[in-house]
Amino acid sequence: MTSDLNAITAKIEAAVQSGQLSKAAEENLRTWLTQPQYKSYWPRLVQLIDNGSWAVLQDSFWERIPFGTAGRRGPMGELGSATMNERTIAESAHGVAVYVKQLLPTEWHRAVIGHDTRNRSQEFARITASVFAAHGIKTFLFLSYRSTPELSFAVRELKCGTGVMITASHNPPADNGFKVYAKTGGQVLDDEAQQITTAVESATQIPTVDFLTALGDGRIELIGEEIDGPFIRAVVDCSLSDKRDVAALFSPCHGVGETSVYRAVLEAGFTQVTIHPSQRLPDGNFPFAPDRFPNPERKVVLEALVPAANEINADLILASDPDADRVGLSARAADGSYTIINGNRTGMLLADYVLRQRRAAGSLSPQHFVASTLVSSPMIEPIARSHGVRCIRNLLTGFKYIGDVMDREGPDQFVFGFEESIGFLAGTYARDKDATIAALYLLELAAELKATGKTLLDRLDELFVEHGYFCDGQHSKTCTGETGRQQIQKISATLRSSPPSTIGPARLIRVEDYKQHEVRSLPDNRVIGRIEQPAGDVLIFDGVVDLPGATTGVRFAARPSGTEPKIKFYLFAHPADGCRDELPLTELKKAREEVLMSVQNALSKWIDSTVA
Repeated sequence: MTSDLNAITAKIEAAVQSGQLSKAAEENLRTWLTQPQYKSYWPRLVQLIDNGSWAVLQDSFWERIPFGTAGRRGPMGELGSATMNERTIAESAHGVAVYVKQLLPTEWHRAVIGHDTRNRSQEFARITASVFAAHGIKTFLFLSYRSTPELSFAVRELKCGTGVMITASHNPPADNGFKVYAKTGGQVLDDEAQQITTAVESATQIPTVDFLTALGDGRIELIGEEIDGPFIRAVVDCSLSDKRDVAALFSPCHGVGETSVYRAVLEAGFTQVTIHPSQRLPDGNFPFAPDRFPNPERKVVLEALVPAANEINADLILASDPDADRVGLSARAADGSYTIINGNRTGMLLADYVLRQRRAAGSLSPQHFVASTLVSSPMIEPIARSHGVRCIRNLLTGFKYIGDVMDREGPDQFVFGFEESIGFLAGTYARDKDATIAALYLLELAAELKATGKTLLDRLDELFVEHGYFCDGQHSKTCTGETGRQQIQKISATLRSSPPSTIGPARLIRVEDYKQHEVRSLPDNRVIGRIEQPAGDVLIFDGVVDLPGATTGVRFAARPSGTEPKIKFYLFAHPADGCRDELPLTELKKAREEVLMSVQNALSKWIDSTVA
């Protein structure tokens, strides 16, 4: 290798000069070619360089996959710092092991590992277990695929110092990920993730043991029903109603949902829930999911289930993502058609249901709270207020922040938490979102309403009459690779330095900048206040549209995704501060949704012009 290094270096430099390889990719590639811990990859790297496979090398080395909002996540590959492969998984496990051993007492040197149905998930879970065992960490490994919230539960149940879930959640088949949990059962927070990242980046030779040897001598222990049973009981014990007369179609989207969602609702007594036959098959290629993209936030995923739902006259359609921590919802209307209810509105239905049932049972106090995030619907505030509980919603995106506030404020005071991205939690058995408890409560609520001749859609309208009409939408700009990252950075920088004064019909009046900890007035972009917490790359713009009988507040939030190559925009139209909706609900919906659509179209044009 040493004798050929000059020739290899010359080829790499020529590729950089011709634009076939970026400077970042060059730097990461050189590391893999010169550091002894990567020696086993040298023959393959030399072959790729000699063949001029620069596109493969660029994709494999353009970055070092960081710990983002939900751990490390990216495309799988055979090698490279920018893909999920044997080395990057082992580095991740090593970083977690070092973190545990350095910062936690010996009694916490225990870990539990789970994985979903994705391709290579079991392989990556075994690599992780082998590294942990080599570090002297007692390791529990689920014997087959399980849900992410069950992993959170298992960390707490087994009193582990950490947990790892191998999953890329709802991403396409090419991706996988490595989610890290602290001893609380919640995902590691930012300071902990940074300490793990430091250990990952300093990793050289990584200790490992033969998996079967460690299994034989007890350093790795397989687990299953001894955790499954208590997890399911913990969810079912959260039941708030005995109403069970409701029919539903459930799809696990080729993932793990049958082990959690379906089992729990059956054990809770729902006898009319049918599992979708073709998407029941655990398969990391997601063959029967639309576009092989199993994200139940996507309308096409739920729409594809309508024919099967019609066959059984289902009141609800429920679909969990592959690791079953999120659930999508569609409800049948009075005319027999199905309407998709997005994450924010599902959150409102669930929050109101849990609060109403808890209040009727006399188990609410002013100290109780609901929790949400900065980019989720502000409608949670009037709902919480109407039930006399606190609302904590100044949280960054990522359910780990809801899990953290549960522990900081007191788990016994926690009632419900949600994110707009169809993530929900009630109860104290876990510290991560769970499709299981959400499905249980949606079925209970639908059964309660059905007994009175109503649907979930009817209940939503009742909430809108009571609290005002809130609507929301999203827009994303996907920008892949190194050039894409630069485009995302440009959009964020322009929003900070030269923000628009109007977006469509909305006059923008202020912006909250959670990265620079400032509140600025618009259009002058002058600092008028400070934000101490939280700290994150989020911008929130507020504006107003004057409409007779429906004066509308407009809000949109912008944040680069922590797990995908995109910048996301979350848009809201709602009753303006101090104003009450006066139009009839049908007219109000039309007027406010037209505002939202105009704002979304104008924002899209502004984004495109910024990166042009």
